[in-house]
Amino acid sequence: MSLSIIILAAGKGTRMRSDLPKVLHKLGGRPLLWHVLQTAQQFTDARIHVVIGHRAREVQESFSAADVEWVVQDKQLGTGHAVAQAMPGIADDDSVLVMYGDIPLIRQSTLAPLCAIAEQGFLGLLTAELVDPTGYGRILHHADGSISGVVEEKDASASERSIREVNTGFIAAPAAKLRRWIDVLDNNNAQGEFYLTDVAARAVADGVSVRGLSAESVDDVLGINDRLQLAEQEQRYRNRCAVECMRDGVTLIDPTRFDLRGQLQAGEDVIIDINAVLEGDVRLGNRVSIGPNVVLRNVEVGDGTSILANCVIEDAVIGKGVRIGPFARVRPETRLADNTHVGNFVEIKKSDVGAGSKINHLSYIGDTTIGRDANIGAGTITCNYDGASKHRTVIGDDVFIGSDTQLVAPVEVGAGATIGAGSTITKDAPAGELTLSRSGQETRKGWQRPKKKK
Repeated sequence: MSLSIIILAAGKGTRMRSDLPKVLHKLGGRPLLWHVLQTAQQFTDARIHVVIGHRAREVQESFSAADVEWVVQDKQLGTGHAVAQAMPGIADDDSVLVMYGDIPLIRQSTLAPLCAIAEQGFLGLLTAELVDPTGYGRILHHADGSISGVVEEKDASASERSIREVNTGFIAAPAAKLRRWIDVLDNNNAQGEFYLTDVAARAVADGVSVRGLSAESVDDVLGINDRLQLAEQEQRYRNRCAVECMRDGVTLIDPTRFDLRGQLQAGEDVIIDINAVLEGDVRLGNRVSIGPNVVLRNVEVGDGTSILANCVIEDAVIGKGVRIGPFARVRPETRLADNTHVGNFVEIKKSDVGAGSKINHLSYIGDTTIGRDANIGAGTITCNYDGASKHRTVIGDDVFIGSDTQLVAPVEVGAGATIGAGSTITKDAPAGELTLSRSGQETRKGWQRPKKKK
């Protein structure tokens, strides 16, 4: 029996008070639907059908590379109606799992046993026990304890609303039976919608056992309907990521102030201080130290490197034994070789810095190639932009650039050259020589500084 997964992602998300489709709001730096698709794709042989409606094209374009079947629900007439739109593309001998685009923390390990219930020919419902069940459908039972159905809150009696066992919305069923139950749904309820939850009563009437499965964690099955719930799930997601990182051997100085918004691959004895934000694909070697308030985005960092406080590094490759910061910015397409130093208030963009070279203070290095063991003095600027085009600067091995130097690209400084402090270099500087450009120093005797009138 094959598995087909239907993900419901057609809603507008009115309570988000946003022009953005709800499933495109971000959790951990990724759209809600991205998280749900990641879980669905863990069922490796499943066919995934995503039901979209509100601003359907925008949702589809956001996941243009996803291997899914897109199904458009032109009118949002309820969850039962949404599932019905996907059923024509599903074979009768499949089992069907229904997921939700606004429940991002659900785990594959929770859903797998639900699918097993469907494979046995029964209807599986994922349930949860909530302290405050407000807003959820309640699970109804026969006198013998078996499930008799689900009642939505707006249709529930006072006694039914006191029930704390709720329907999470996740169901699994044999496709042929689910198709039959959905075909006879009606919208005779307070919302005037076709409820997917009504298939439970249809199954009972059909003589099919309805089997409840309790969720591993209540946090995993909570939906997101407004900004408050989004923030609450963001906090839970951060905590989950922190726990996983620590179990993998990463030291987090304060797990409550760690923010992973992508994928982290870390070696041994990695230490991450407070308020670090890691986005995209981040790879840290052994003994890497990340200081407080650091942002890393799509970065590879070699063994033994220290990134000090308040640095921002994106789309860069950092070698071994490097020291960066504090307050440094390393921009995209930068490569720092082993044992380089990048100090405070230094910005580097689209540059290659050779092994052992140092750029320690208050400098801008853009579109530049720097050789080995070069020393770039404080206040050095590579003037790479002429107002229309970018130009490259080349600095050879063992070059010493004096403080407050401007290198006007395109320009090359030969190996072993020295540039005198305060120079503006507009022509190539020869290897092994001292090059400088300075106006003559002058003292005007008797000159007095202007003073304000009293």
